[in-house]
Amino acid sequence: MSENKDLCPCGSGKAYSDCCEVYIKGTAKAPTAEALMRARYTAYVKHEIDFIINSCEKGDKIAEIDRKATEDWSNKSTWHGLKILRTEKGTENDDEGIVEFEATYTQKGIRDVHHEIGGFRKVDGEWLYSEGMMRPTTVVREGRKIGRNEPCPCGSGKKYKNCCGKN
Repeated sequence: MSENKDLCPCGSGKAYSDCCEVYIKGTAKAPTAEALMRARYTAYVKHEIDFIINSCEKGDKIAEIDRKATEDWSNKSTWHGLKILRTEKGTENDDEGIVEFEATYTQKGIRDVHHEIGGFRKVDGEWLYSEGMMRPTTVVREGRKIGRNEPCPCGSGKKYKNCCGKN
């Protein structure tokens, strides 16, 4: 089966233009917490940082999202897929909901799974990401381990330990 580049990255099986794009571009509001979660994942894949930030709830007791860290994660990762594990509430008739999900990605040669229980709240008729609780996962390296004294795979010409391998 050939990969269709027009399919939405969220895994819905729909075309991007008929799925998350309408929420990311602002032509429609996500009707459910799960729809917003799928659009947020897609925004990471498509590097739509403004949507990620603007779809977060804002308030005195809520930590502000770090734009640079969000942008770096989006741009420096290869995204492999989103898996919705469960939802609680979050329907069109609810004011809050929970979406537990796994987003699989590779960064610096390491494949990882971001497993989170995301909290969503409807504010003025619009679903927003409110908070998240991480679930620990096992990290699996893709390919062989790079030695500390080998050339860095980023192409800088430096040794790995003096470049991307720094802690």
